Order: sequence, then structure tokens, then C-alpha cells
Amino acid sequence: MLASRIARPCARQYGQFIVSLRARYSSAASATEKTYEHIKVSTPRTGVALIQLHRPKALNALFTPLIGDLNSALHALDADPSIGATVLTGSEKAFAAGADILEMRDKTFADAYGNDFIESWSELYNTIRKPIISAVNGHALGGGCELAMMCDILYCSQKANFGQPEIKLGVIPGAGGSQRLTRAIGKSRAMELILTGKTFSGQDAYDWGLAARVFETSEQCVEGALNTAETIAGYSKIAVKACKEVVNKSQDLGVKEGVEFERRVFHGLFGSEDQKIGMKAFAEKRKAEWTDR
Repeated sequence: MLASRIARPCARQYGQFIVSLRARYSSAASATEKTYEHIKVSTPRTGVALIQLHRPKALNALFTPLIGDLNSALHALDADPSIGATVLTGSEKAFAAGADILEMRDKTFADAYGNDFIESWSELYNTIRKPIISAVNGHALGGGCELAMMCDILYCSQKANFGQPEIKLGVIPGAGGSQRLTRAIGKSRAMELILTGKTFSGQDAYDWGLAARVFETSEQCVEGALNTAETIAGYSKIAVKACKEVVNKSQDLGVKEGVEFERRVFHGLFGSEDQKIGMKAFAEKRKAEWTDR
């Protein structure tokens, strides 16, 4: 989850991308009343939250205070009945250029292991029940690549820059990079990237199956992620939650056990009001009005 240092652009360059997004969604209301130091939270579409990582002078390098802000916001959005899906993005220059080396360079084994350093960085994947789409532009290196892969759907622009360059710093990925990247693109290719520290483009990420979609520009990337989030937010939250649960379970179970788990969740949904509403609306050729119960 470490990343090699990248030259830092001025805050003005970062701000131009943020300002352009805010101009597009100027009518957005805040998804939560809390103000965060290292992220920006808004609700640009009905049922959709947008989180922007905001450490402009550090290219959104990840460190514990930022992760704390992110976890706090995600838990608040997960508990908010008005939100159905979230988009996570950064700036045009960087989704997140890696983990902040200054935070960890002097840590000892006892510090890191004894205090479970970076365990909290996986809360997004382990505890958040609503879908999250990463919209990746610019650098997504080390921890930034890992954070993007933790999301349920990964969108990126063609010139996004992915990689796990930890080998260049004498360590290995520490927030799931070796596991998720290998599952997504295969052992041989992941091994090459992790052992050499080479980076790969957003187009590569799409061609290799890591990204669900690739876009020509950063603005199209964020817009595409918001469009998909809006579609998801328009469905029954009960069914959406179940969909995410069964797909994630496929990563932990064999096919036989996974199918059995899926079938049990499928059966369980027949106890929901939305199953009755959805099937009745389909039979009557009209749009369903979900109750989320």
C-alpha cells in the first residue's frame, strides 16, 4: 500500500477539477452535516453521494486522518436512508498517489503489528453495505490502487495511472493489493507488476478486466460513475444490498457453496415487500415504487 513519491502539483491545478465538478452539481446538498478536513461530501443526484478525496498538496496521499474521515463519512452514508449508492473520486491529477511515506517511514515492527496499522483502511470493503463506485483519474498507486479496488465497481479514464510500486520501497502491498489485483487480472500479470513496480494505464485496467468501464476524459469518468450510481439508487435498497452480498460472497466460497448461499438469499427476498411490489409492477407493465422493506 506504499507508493513511490510523485511530484506534487500546485493546489490550483487540483482545485480546477474540484471547481468544475462543483459547478456541474451546484444544486447538490450536503449528504451529511459534518464537515471533514480531508474529503468533500455532496449529493449531486437523488439517492447518490459523491466523496472526493481532498489533500491537494499531497496528491491525495492516504494517511490515517484521511482514512478516518472517509470511514466516518461512509458509515454515515450507509446509515442514511436517502442514499442508495456512493461515488468515490479524487482530482484530475490523482485519485490517490499512494500512502503517505512520512506517516510510516519511522514505524517499527512493534508499532505496525502491535497497533494493527492500516487495518482500518479496509473498513470500506469489510463493513459498508451500500454499493461504492470508484471514479479513478490520474495516479492510483499503492494504497490508492488498493482503495480503488476495494470499491464494488471501478471506473477510470484512459490516462489513469495504476500500480503497486511497494517493491521500490523495500516492502509489499499491505491493504489487499496482492490479493485483489491477482484475482482481477491473473497471477502472472499481477506477479510481474508487483515484482517490478511497473505502472499500467486506465485503458490497460479495462482491457485486463480490472475496470468495468474506461472513459476518454476525467469529467466523463465521474459523470459515468454518477449515472451508474443513480441507476442503482433507483432500485430497492433491500435487493441492492442482497446483490452486493452475494457477489462478494463469491470471492470467499466455492461455486457449490456460493450457489447455495445465493439461493438462500434469493428465498429470503420473498419475505420483502419490494419483491411483491416489483413483480406486481412488472406484470402490470408499470414502474415499481419501492418501499425498501
